Amino acid sequence: MGPSLFEVAKSNVLKNPFTQAKCAAASTTIQPGDSCAFGSPKYFVLCGLGGILSCGTTHTMVTPLDLVKCRLQVDAAKYKNLVHGFKVTIAEEGTRGLARGWAPTLIGYSAQGLCKFGLYEYFKVLYSDMLGEENTYLWRTSLYLASSASAEFFADIALSPMEAVKVKIQTTAGFASTLREAFPKMYAEEGANAFFKSLVPLWGRQIPYTMMKFACFEKTVELLYAHVVPKPRAECSKGEQMIVTFAAWSCLSRPVRLLQPCTLHQTSVYLATH
Repeated sequence: MGPSLFEVAKSNVLKNPFTQAKCAAASTTIQPGDSCAFGSPKYFVLCGLGGILSCGTTHTMVTPLDLVKCRLQVDAAKYKNLVHGFKVTIAEEGTRGLARGWAPTLIGYSAQGLCKFGLYEYFKVLYSDMLGEENTYLWRTSLYLASSASAEFFADIALSPMEAVKVKIQTTAGFASTLREAFPKMYAEEGANAFFKSLVPLWGRQIPYTMMKFACFEKTVELLYAHVVPKPRAECSKGEQMIVTFAAWSCLSRPVRLLQPCTLHQTSVYLATH
C-alpha cells in the first residue's frame, strides 16, 4: 500500500496551517508560551478584542476622511473634490465638524471587528471539526472563504444600526449632530427599519471583500512560511510570527485597496444616500 492521500498532502510545500496551529483538532491544551488554550472561550474573546482594536480604532481615526467621502457621494455639486470638501466643511462647521459621526463609527466598527475576527476563528474551528483533519487541509481555502463569509454575515448585522446613524449624521444637514440625538429621531421616524434597511447592500459590499481578504491573508502566510521564513512556524517566536503577520497584511492590503473601489462603488453610493 502506498502512502495515504493525507500523507501526500502533508508533504506539500504549502504546509497546512491548521496542522501547525492545531486548528483541526480544536485542541484546548495550552502550548508553551501561549496565553490561553487554542479554541477556548478566552481565545475567541481575545481574537474579538483584537478585532475591536483593528476595526474600531482605525475607522474612528479616519472619520474626517469618511465624512467628506460620504458628502462627495451625496452632493457632488457642493463638494467638488476631496480638498474642496474639507474646506467647505471646515468653513461651515469648524474643525470640530470633521469629527461628526465619530461615536457611531467607534461603536459600530468595534462591534463589527469583535464579530468579524472572533467569529472567523470560531467558524474555522467549527467547520474544521465538521470536515475532519484531512478534508480541512484539502479544502482549506474553501474553509477560509466559508468561515469569513459566516463571520461577516453576523458582523454586518452588528454594524448596520450604527452605520445608518453615522451616514445620517454626516450627510443630512440639520438632522442631528450626535448619536444621542440621531438615534431616537431615526427610530421615531421609521422604526427599526431605519437601522437595517441598508443591511443587504452592506452584505453585498462586505462579505465578498472579507472573504477575499482573509483567504488571501491565510495563503500569503502559508507562502511566507514555505518560501521566505527560514524555519518552521512552530519554531518561530511570537515576535517573529508577528513580523510575518504584518508582512502578509502589507503584501495583501495594496491589491485589495486597488480592487475595492471598483467593486464597491455602487453599494457605497446607496449606503450614503439612504
